[in-house]
Amino acid sequence: MAITAADVNKLRQQTGAGMMDCKNALVESNGDFEAAIDILRKKGQKIAAKRGENEAKEGLIFAQASNDGKTGVILALNCETDFVAMNDNFRGFMQSLVDIALANMPASIDELKALPYDDKLSVEEKITEHVGVVGEKLDLSKYATIIAAQVCAYNHPGNQLATLVGLSDASEAAEEAGKQVAMQVAAMNPLALNKDGIDQNTIDRELEIGKELAIQEGKPADMAEKISQGRLNKFFQENTLLSQPFVRDNKLTVAEFLNTAGKGLTVTSFERFAMK
Repeated sequence: MAITAADVNKLRQQTGAGMMDCKNALVESNGDFEAAIDILRKKGQKIAAKRGENEAKEGLIFAQASNDGKTGVILALNCETDFVAMNDNFRGFMQSLVDIALANMPASIDELKALPYDDKLSVEEKITEHVGVVGEKLDLSKYATIIAAQVCAYNHPGNQLATLVGLSDASEAAEEAGKQVAMQVAAMNPLALNKDGIDQNTIDRELEIGKELAIQEGKPADMAEKISQGRLNKFFQENTLLSQPFVRDNKLTVAEFLNTAGKGLTVTSFERFAMK
């Protein structure tokens, strides 16, 4: 049967594949749309298998909160080149994955991949199909959720860095403060919410380094112990979110800034993903 431009465009709208790929699939399937879609899916599987060992270090990171501000998701989708990452089709596909994640709040990447993308394919199968569209390895590499009284998302321009912050209370002031703290997390990259979130190995290493530096400076051993503890406290101040100086007013810590937005307001959790 004759394959028209309208047929090709219809298949392209359904799959996102290139015009020539769609035309060839329709020719091969003799105009059968379902068969043509299967052909394109198999092409994606073949490309995925062929490019399985390739490195996928480029891509995009999106963070988004729900309309009611009670939930949020953040995820990273990797590809091989920034050319693909900056393509509008790739960005649209990324947004569709975020929408599915936000609607279902799966607990892990594996659960997200197992969700239906549409009435025919799972998310994982759709990613494989999309490999055939872009011709590169794709990897849904990072994913996290936050549920809180107020969730705020920040996407740095270029979508190579994004953050998600959960707050203990919800209000207009809390939401605005949360946006500021989400940008703080992006800029200052805290290791944990507070010192309780720093693992013991890191604490021991910082104490050892602080003590060794003090000894190298000629301090006696007993004084070196005290100096290392002081340096550990400074490490906590610089690397735990609530103790960090607030970037827009370094006279306040983040905890103190939040208290100005609402008495007792605090961060319950945060996530930060960076592509590189």
